[in-house]
Amino acid sequence: MTIGDMAASELPEFPVPGSTASDNSVRTKVTIGLTVSGIVLVALILLFPGWFATGSPTATDAQHSYAAPGWGHVLGTDQLGRDVYSRIIYGAQVSVMIGIVAASIALVIGSIVGLASALGGRFVDSGFMRVVDIWMAFPEVLLALMIIALVGPGSANIAVAVGFAAAPYYARLIRGQAMSVSRSEYVEAAKVVGVHPVLYGIRHVLPNIAGPVIVLASLGTGTAVAAAAGLSLLGLGPPPPSPEWGAMIAAGQPYLSSAWWIATFPGVALVLVVVIFTVAGRKLTKGRR
Repeated sequence: MTIGDMAASELPEFPVPGSTASDNSVRTKVTIGLTVSGIVLVALILLFPGWFATGSPTATDAQHSYAAPGWGHVLGTDQLGRDVYSRIIYGAQVSVMIGIVAASIALVIGSIVGLASALGGRFVDSGFMRVVDIWMAFPEVLLALMIIALVGPGSANIAVAVGFAAAPYYARLIRGQAMSVSRSEYVEAAKVVGVHPVLYGIRHVLPNIAGPVIVLASLGTGTAVAAAAGLSLLGLGPPPPSPEWGAMIAAGQPYLSSAWWIATFPGVALVLVVVIFTVAGRKLTKGRR
């Protein structure tokens, strides 16, 4: 799933037979509570991984390699005897932060392009949108791979590549929202008194389009985390022994039949984080309706 898919209009929701408004309300509250708890937990793990990990993510122990999940190692050990649970905890700092940085890069680039297109006049808008159309013609993953092929692998390069590939979708949304706000009376008044477009764009337009931008950023963060892990799965991420989730999945693939936990648990962690950010974005979307 791409940012473009997420930005598309959602399907209408149809009532489930036998359900009541009270049931839906309780379900919504439970979902929101679990999502907020998940975001708080992820934030704590990112800031204080030592609180949750049981050991070093890079310490090896050949005598306990391929140990199954149990008392000593709650999620087992990998082929080098490293604790899978500790590597997942510390790997969040790598995998999730790559996604957050990538979404931030996409947001900054998209904001600049979208606002310039909306406030720069007809010819500027036409020029920028033709560039964005060409930009969006490339699939996100393919464009990210092309960028990494030019700049090389690594965490920072993956974040830049994924963020740059997602930026045109942010630009489209921000342009549409900014053009709507620019027709407001207070913006028209600013134009009449001669306020520079950059000033009224920052003071009046940008704060009034923050809501939908935050929603897209939340959805985009989950997608960026998954995309970055996919690139690391191909060997383009941080080098070993960095505990990155995509690299952990790739390293555990040859042992799925004999030591399934090496690849399975990092995959579960990846799915959970993507679901948390995606559900948060969708709840924000519904909350704005």
